[in-house]
Amino acid sequence: MIAYYIHHLSPFLVQFSEGIGIRYYGLAYALGFLFLWIGLRWQRKRGWLPLSIRQVDDLVFWIALGGVLIGGRLGYCLLYDFAHTIQEPWSIFEIWKGGMSSHGGIIGVLIVLSIASYKWNIPFFQIADAATLCAPIGIFFGRLANFINGELWGRPAALPWAVIFPQAPLVDGQAVPRHPSQLYEAFLEGVVLFGVLIYIRFQIKTTGSVSIGFLFFYSLLRIIGECFREPDAHIGYYFGFLTQGQLLSLLTLLLSFILFYMRKKWLVETQKESIVSKH
Repeated sequence: MIAYYIHHLSPFLVQFSEGIGIRYYGLAYALGFLFLWIGLRWQRKRGWLPLSIRQVDDLVFWIALGGVLIGGRLGYCLLYDFAHTIQEPWSIFEIWKGGMSSHGGIIGVLIVLSIASYKWNIPFFQIADAATLCAPIGIFFGRLANFINGELWGRPAALPWAVIFPQAPLVDGQAVPRHPSQLYEAFLEGVVLFGVLIYIRFQIKTTGSVSIGFLFFYSLLRIIGECFREPDAHIGYYFGFLTQGQLLSLLTLLLSFILFYMRKKWLVETQKESIVSKH
């Protein structure tokens, strides 16, 4: 008989009193923003990102605030908890209760990058490539924090590495072992995706390839990861098999094809302008 690991990890790195302390989830966000700042400065030194140091600092701030925190929180409230948000709109600001959407964060970041591109007169795909190259690192830390928090657990599984999450719904009155889907997604959306983007950046090099590759492969890997994740209890499945995360990932997958078409038109126009300027 397999002795399954029972999840008992504390969500606090340091706890000062009941409900107050330094949480791993907050630390994951802090580390994600730190590596974003380091990554953008590193790319600036390599000549990949034509921004000043001050602009890099500003970009990290606005991605953190406007892109991830506001976009992620609004995305969750509107995409995963719409009915409750309509009844209690002030719940949007109750971030201490949790609830963030990675798809909402992605849309928020794209909006921030679009504004920065226009304000600083820098091609959108150039600034988007730099930011999305760093994104898998933050996603990796976030998924690890999900596991430590014992949330977003997987579907029931009789595997040696399955985990019993006491917070998860009971099955036939018993706590059952489940896929540690948070760790699967940390590996897929963090490690694998980062490796793919690094390959694209150094081997393909065409402007826009990293950001489009991020959207395409994140969506694909998220769809795979969701196959092992328990769907939200208040949402369940669409059409009997499709989770909310998979449905949203299909939309971001479509968005990657739209950006691919936009990038193609932008490259053609850039080449035309280059030919005209030479003559």
